[in-house]
Amino acid sequence: MKHILLPTDFSENSWNAISYAIHLFKDDACTFYLLNTYTPVIYHVEYVLGYPAQFGLEDTIRNTSLEHLKTLKQRISDTFGNNSNHEFQTMARFDTLISGIHDFMESHTIHMIVMGTKGATGAEEVLFGSNTVQVFKNVKCPVLAIPDGFIYITPSSILFPSDYGLAYHTSQLEPLLALAKTHHSRIDILHVLTTDLSEVQLNNKASLQKILPQGNHEFHDLKGDNVMRGILAYQEKNAVDMLAMINNKKSYFLENITFLNRQSTKSDSI
Repeated sequence: MKHILLPTDFSENSWNAISYAIHLFKDDACTFYLLNTYTPVIYHVEYVLGYPAQFGLEDTIRNTSLEHLKTLKQRISDTFGNNSNHEFQTMARFDTLISGIHDFMESHTIHMIVMGTKGATGAEEVLFGSNTVQVFKNVKCPVLAIPDGFIYITPSSILFPSDYGLAYHTSQLEPLLALAKTHHSRIDILHVLTTDLSEVQLNNKASLQKILPQGNHEFHDLKGDNVMRGILAYQEKNAVDMLAMINNKKSYFLENITFLNRQSTKSDSI
C-alpha cells in the first residue's frame, strides 16, 4: 500500500497534480491524503498562529477548508469513478504549508508528495523559482512536481542527471526504480562533462549501473559547464517524460529524490 500526500490550495494547478497522481498510480493500492493548510493572509502569520481564537478566524476558515475538501473529494469521484485500489482521506490544518506537512508526516507514513508548480513556465522557474522548491528543500520525502497545465502521459522515458558524486544505494533510488518498473520506463543517465571523471566518480557510476534495471537504461555524456543548460540541451533533442534528481548536500537540493515532469514534445518547456 502506497501513501501519497496531495497538498492542495483548491486551484486548478493543484487539481492538475492530483489528476496526474491518480493516473500515475491507477494500478497501485494507494491511500491519498488531500491536505489543505490555511492561514488568513491579512494577518501576520506568526501572530495569528499563536492567537487565532482572538480573531474568531479558526473555526470559520476551517469550515471553509473542510467544505472545499468535501467538494474536491466529490470531484475526484465524479471524474475518476470508483477505483477499488484507491482510498481518499482529507485533512484541514491551520498552519503554513511546510509546517503542516511536517506535522502530518509525524503521524502518517508518506511515500511520496505530489504537488503542482504554480506559475512555473520554464526549467529554471520549476527548479529554482517555484514555491514547491521549499518543499524540496525542507521536507525529507520524495516529491513529484507537476508543471501547470501538464497532461498525463505514461512516463516511458525518465532522465536522471548525475555528477556521480554519490555512492548510490538501492534505497535512495527506490521511488525511481519503482516508477520505472511499473511503467516500463527507460532511464537515461545524463552526465554533463566539466572535467574528466575522477576515480571516485567512476566507482560511483559503476555502482549506479549495478542498481539500475538491466537492458532498460543508458548512459549519456554531454560536454558543457552548466548542468541546467545541459539538461535543456538534452531535452531539446530527446523526448523526456520525467526528470529525476537526487538531492545531496553538495547540490541545490537536499536529501530527497525530486521528480519534475515535462511535456514529451520537444518544443514544450518544463
